[in-house]
Amino acid sequence: MSTIFHLDLDAFFVSVERLLDLSLEGKPVIVGGNPQGRGVVAACSYEARQNGLHSGMPIRAAFKLCPHGVYLHGHHKEYVRYSHSVKNILDQYAPLIEQASIDECYMDFTGCEKIYGSLFSFASFLQKEIAVKTGLPCSIGIGSNKTLAKIGSDCMKPKGITYIIPGMAKEFLAPMPVEVIPGVGKVLLRDLNSKGIYKICDITKLPADYFAAAYGKYGVDLWRKANGEGTEYLTVSHGQKSISKETTFDEDVTSKEKLKYVLFELTGRVCHTLRENRWQAATINIKLRYSDFQTLTRAKTIKPTDDDRVVFDTAWDIMQKAHTRRIAVRLIGIGVSKLNSFAEQEVLFEDETAKRKKLFRAVNQLRGKYDYKIIRMGV
Repeated sequence: MSTIFHLDLDAFFVSVERLLDLSLEGKPVIVGGNPQGRGVVAACSYEARQNGLHSGMPIRAAFKLCPHGVYLHGHHKEYVRYSHSVKNILDQYAPLIEQASIDECYMDFTGCEKIYGSLFSFASFLQKEIAVKTGLPCSIGIGSNKTLAKIGSDCMKPKGITYIIPGMAKEFLAPMPVEVIPGVGKVLLRDLNSKGIYKICDITKLPADYFAAAYGKYGVDLWRKANGEGTEYLTVSHGQKSISKETTFDEDVTSKEKLKYVLFELTGRVCHTLRENRWQAATINIKLRYSDFQTLTRAKTIKPTDDDRVVFDTAWDIMQKAHTRRIAVRLIGIGVSKLNSFAEQEVLFEDETAKRKKLFRAVNQLRGKYDYKIIRMGV
């Protein structure tokens, strides 16, 4: 039987902000920007959560519930730096790691008892190692699969360790509310509640066929998770899969020119990152969210490139075809994926493409030395 750890850095963004500013300790801290703006809560401290705040809620709604909180824009580069520091520590001990997000990961410690002894005690050791070397608190769940491990890490936050004894998964899950199962969102939760299903044991009392008929393949997956089943195989990424940038407008936008300008700015930042890493992207995707929160995404695959103009022209073409509603826009974004490294070849005679590559390389160097905004390019 497999032994999977799920490690979750507690209130990660807030924890990093407190390391950068010790005066924030003990205060209700909210990372997400201007409380009078249009953004959402990226993270909030446990003190803020006592006021009803949670990640993903509109920042203005958070301010109404917690006007005395400390609202921060955040320091993304610091979050990445601390995340890498934690990963470097874990790399010393875990045979296999799946980085699920910037603040959580799965680790496969199957068969490692002979090396580390009690894995519950070893989880405590990992907690202390991370706390001493980075100052960050974390919670760890230990189970026979990824689903159990993730549910476990949420049980005893903050700074908790939950070990689900093999063979006891159903008993452990039975009294829990169904929303602790990964993937159960608000819409599904309401539908389950309408059927009289509130606890995980309510799911296990019914046959899998019932959920298959109601929700298809996802219903079967839900039933399996409720019965303590889940994947024990980790997905190990050998490189970044995508780059994306998006922005939420302070006021909903109806101007086509405004959308075009902002999309071009976002494209420039995405392509800057591509060139910094010597990557080219083959798939361009856009994200569009209307004022009524309806969100759509569209994508197109092209010849691999890192050229701002090519990426922007593709993205703007997709955007114009997708933006069919006569309603204001709240958010737009652009992303690139199918990333490949490339090596430039020296050419005897420069064509227009080679000249553009040389130009962009010079732009990247200036932006890297000074600031991204030191050079602005026209739409």
